[in-house]
Amino acid sequence: MFFSTSERRMHLIRLFLTIAWIGLIISLLYDPWTPILTEPEQIWSPLRLTNNCIQVQGKCLSQQPYPLGTTLFWGAVIPISVFILLVFGHELWRRICPLSFISQIPRALGWQRQLKRENPKTGKIRYELVRVKPDSWLGKNYSYVQFTWLFAGLCGRILFFNADRLVLILWLLLTIIFAITVGYLYSGKSWCNYFCPMAIPQKIYSEPSGLFTSQAHTSDQLITQSMCRITLPDGKEQSACVACQNPCIDIDSEQAYWADLKKPEASFLRYGYVGLVIGYFIYYYLYAGNWEYYFSGAWAWQTDQLTSLFKPGFYIFGKTINIPKIIAVPMTLSMFTAIAYVLGRFAEKKAKAYSRRHNLNISSDTIRHRIFTLCTFSIFNFFFIFSGRPLIQLLPLWIQYIYDLVLVLLSTLWIYKTWSRNPDIYSRESVANRFRKQLEKLQINLPKFLDGRSIEDLNTHEVYILAKVLPGFTKDKLYQVYKGVLREAMEEGFVNYSGSLEVFQQMRQELEITEDEHSQILNELGIEEPELLNTNPQRNL
Repeated sequence: MFFSTSERRMHLIRLFLTIAWIGLIISLLYDPWTPILTEPEQIWSPLRLTNNCIQVQGKCLSQQPYPLGTTLFWGAVIPISVFILLVFGHELWRRICPLSFISQIPRALGWQRQLKRENPKTGKIRYELVRVKPDSWLGKNYSYVQFTWLFAGLCGRILFFNADRLVLILWLLLTIIFAITVGYLYSGKSWCNYFCPMAIPQKIYSEPSGLFTSQAHTSDQLITQSMCRITLPDGKEQSACVACQNPCIDIDSEQAYWADLKKPEASFLRYGYVGLVIGYFIYYYLYAGNWEYYFSGAWAWQTDQLTSLFKPGFYIFGKTINIPKIIAVPMTLSMFTAIAYVLGRFAEKKAKAYSRRHNLNISSDTIRHRIFTLCTFSIFNFFFIFSGRPLIQLLPLWIQYIYDLVLVLLSTLWIYKTWSRNPDIYSRESVANRFRKQLEKLQINLPKFLDGRSIEDLNTHEVYILAKVLPGFTKDKLYQVYKGVLREAMEEGFVNYSGSLEVFQQMRQELEITEDEHSQILNELGIEEPELLNTNPQRNL
């Protein structure tokens, strides 16, 4: 939906949002204005303190006027980010994220680290940008690194910087400095792909696609979704992809999703995230002994957050449990994360056993995908029961009802769109789209045989049937069309030499192309265009 918005316009939006974010950070340090809105005497202000007793472990929390920086950051910025991810996908978020924008400063200034390479034959020197190697420790374990940082951030919120503005500033500045450092050390969107803790929520809420995300695999555009791009002097845009990750969510989020689906970290991230979020919100109740503490938003402005670190971390059934808060928080979040992971894996096993027992013929990938989809739908709605609620409940009741209705409606539309997807459908759509283009190149009056319909109106299976029933469409023409599809797919980096046999299996069966004929076509392409054999399976590099 937003992939076609010009880079110049998105650059201005990113710049505006980055300045606003930095302004919010500065307000954490100096803000003499917004505390006026929270003074009890300001009857006109919905943010005023009411001096009602907000109990924490049986004692009333002290109240005094406070700046709104932390309240706005946690109560508005974070919920809006999650909403964007599910509804508009990474396609919008990656193009407007201030931290992603900041991480690109070294590239914009030409300060990125480069490695000096000497050609042993010619002696010529060339400089290469540095990428994270897929077989490196980071390349194999980056998902766990991001999850660990996310876990530490949520623990840090409860313990250190939910309300303490100075500690929050230090945390945000540390993150900004780290992002710039990564932008210097590695090329492309390495910060977003390998380090940023927000990448975990991105995967959960925006894969395989957001509600209004465009489909990259059926697009004729060379630059898709949030793919890295630059603007040329003549105003045209050009890909700036350096293949920092393969497959890449910025190029085709659904391709990245299906490629990662079978990996063991996929289930850990999905189920672990569900438990982490549930544990995070439940802890407020376990700590204070009531929900009023959370829904009042007092946790974002209390003045003694750091002094409670070594005080009792639990207050259950009216009694304190003398486990220090600094231990109770990571213990609670770890427990919920572990329980959710175990339950998720158990649900997978039961679903697969049920499918086998009743001969449902549902693949393991599809079962896992549907459980992931249910997880995303559930945790999105659970998240918005709590997140932003201290601000939302200040609005008139009818607005709150509309707010909740919109969230449920959008998430329901998302699950309806996502539920029926599977890797086979994705693969067939990718190949069929290329096949359509090859058929359109033929000098055939297709509407004559389609009762006025265009080839774009045909579904994937109908396209293959059309090729076999067209008058005069011989085996030789099928062979040439298939060759054209294969050439185009390899040129775009959709497949490589070794992976093409599996990817094009459905199409070969439909067109009655044998494996030997497929190999023969590859050999012909290797002779005609040798560079195709070195293509990486990554689109539009």
